[in-house]
Amino acid sequence: MKKPIFTGAGVAIVTPFYGEDLKINFPLFEEIIDNQINNGTDAIVVCGTTGEKSTLVYDEHVEAIRIAVETTAGRIPVIAGTGSNDTVHAVKLSNDAEKMGVDGLLMVTPYYNKASQDGLIESYTYIEERVSTPIILYNVPSRTGVTIKPETYLELSKLPLINGAKEASGDISHLAKSIALCGDNLNFYSGNDDQITAFMALGAKGVISVLSNVAPKLAHDIAQHGLDGDFKKSAELQLKYIDLCNALFCDVNPIPVKEAMCMMGYDVGRCRMPLSPLNDKNKALLRAVLEKHNMI
Repeated sequence: MKKPIFTGAGVAIVTPFYGEDLKINFPLFEEIIDNQINNGTDAIVVCGTTGEKSTLVYDEHVEAIRIAVETTAGRIPVIAGTGSNDTVHAVKLSNDAEKMGVDGLLMVTPYYNKASQDGLIESYTYIEERVSTPIILYNVPSRTGVTIKPETYLELSKLPLINGAKEASGDISHLAKSIALCGDNLNFYSGNDDQITAFMALGAKGVISVLSNVAPKLAHDIAQHGLDGDFKKSAELQLKYIDLCNALFCDVNPIPVKEAMCMMGYDVGRCRMPLSPLNDKNKALLRAVLEKHNMI
């Protein structure tokens, strides 16, 4: 049995920017991290998809990880997104993140290259042998064009440092088969906020959440009720706020969640190109949902 890096809701935290050149706003980043911890978030997941990892230059990426670890100061785990479509680059970034003191590494499947299942096993094995920190695999085929098959999860779960998987395929049957095969050798997390309860019912350990950016206690509670076996309460919250989960994905993530945070008083800036600002129609939809739930 592998002890999970965290249980509950880990926030896939945004990277706030400022100015015309969209530099990282580190003072606000620190404030957001403190607010997350004070409101029940169970882990900080920095420099993932929601953190706009793909448009951060190397030095920014490492500095964001350093600030996250320093600000969190051991209060909850910090997991750093260090995956790449270049396996050797992923190792370098992972090793630098380890020097910063992270508790885990979030490792997305290689994008664009479209590795085979054998290629995934070879690549992840290569990385696992060159790091000393537990790894959470990240399966998000809508972004990468690659799916980790259940049988591949089984093979990878045999590696000591492959600790978990963020499963964002949206396929519950795929999850069920993967958990059935891997058992306690791989800790699964929902990668979709609208599926937290369903994941927990199948034995997942929590969620890596976009929702947590705007509602950390809510995301924590949905997951925690599941961990406690109270799926009725978990489902009640999941369904009550399903419109918010959906509104946060009315455009490409993290466009809507950054707009929502701006509406809530956190001036996190726009996303870096090629992501564009939220259009007026979706702004109105998002604002209406936030107002409905008394969040603005």
